[in-house]
Amino acid sequence: MRSGDDYDDSGTGGTDKVFKALADETRRRLLDRLHERNGQTLGELCGQVEMTRQSVTQHLAVLEAANLVSTVRRGREKLHYLNPVPLHEIQERWIDKFERPRLRALGELKRRAEEATMTDKPTFVYVIYIHSTPETVWDTLTDADLTAVYWGHSNVSDWRPGSRWEHRRTDGSGIADVVGTVVESERPTRLVATWADPQKEADPEAHSRVTFDIRPHGDIVRLTVTHEDLADEGEYADVSGGWPAVLSNLKSLIETGSPLPQEPWLVP
Repeated sequence: MRSGDDYDDSGTGGTDKVFKALADETRRRLLDRLHERNGQTLGELCGQVEMTRQSVTQHLAVLEAANLVSTVRRGREKLHYLNPVPLHEIQERWIDKFERPRLRALGELKRRAEEATMTDKPTFVYVIYIHSTPETVWDTLTDADLTAVYWGHSNVSDWRPGSRWEHRRTDGSGIADVVGTVVESERPTRLVATWADPQKEADPEAHSRVTFDIRPHGDIVRLTVTHEDLADEGEYADVSGGWPAVLSNLKSLIETGSPLPQEPWLVP
């Protein structure tokens, strides 16, 4: 299992690992398979690339080190998810600025074609490393006063399985913009809750599901957020921009005592 030092998303180290990972045809095929269907086990991936488990495991380790693949434990299974963030950063830095208009048109055409054939609901996975303890990370995710500081909303619940939770505005109105039910609650390592617009709460099909996996690694914590059962690609795009901003603010609050100086979700 890799440590937080294996990937540097702020400098050239992370970019070098991404390019190295993408240079191998087998690793590109594994990413293609996860793009077609996210959340696959090692056995499923082995069957699709016709390689031994040991070889596929080695290739997946390189992809994890480059932050291109994230893993989530689900019972006895270990599921692998494509992490699009490093690819998006490379696209913005090395491709978009040269061919932005034409590639946007082609990308939109590809997106529409994929939407027309997509049957599974999208899943977003994001991993962040925090200099902290699992207990502190848990409390920062669930304490109403702390979430108000870095999220702009208060997460309110007793956080017992089966209990209701609300994502309330901090303007004193008491209005909840997101509601749901606590599915699993195992302090300080795992929290699972449904996620829904209050106006659509009565419709089970309108609920998505968020899982927080908190794992210690020495003096740091690996926090994995999995947001699954998203309605469509539009909702996927919204959470793809929202979660990195919120979790960066959480990390700043824990490590420095203050959130970021500007609300990161407002950055263009």
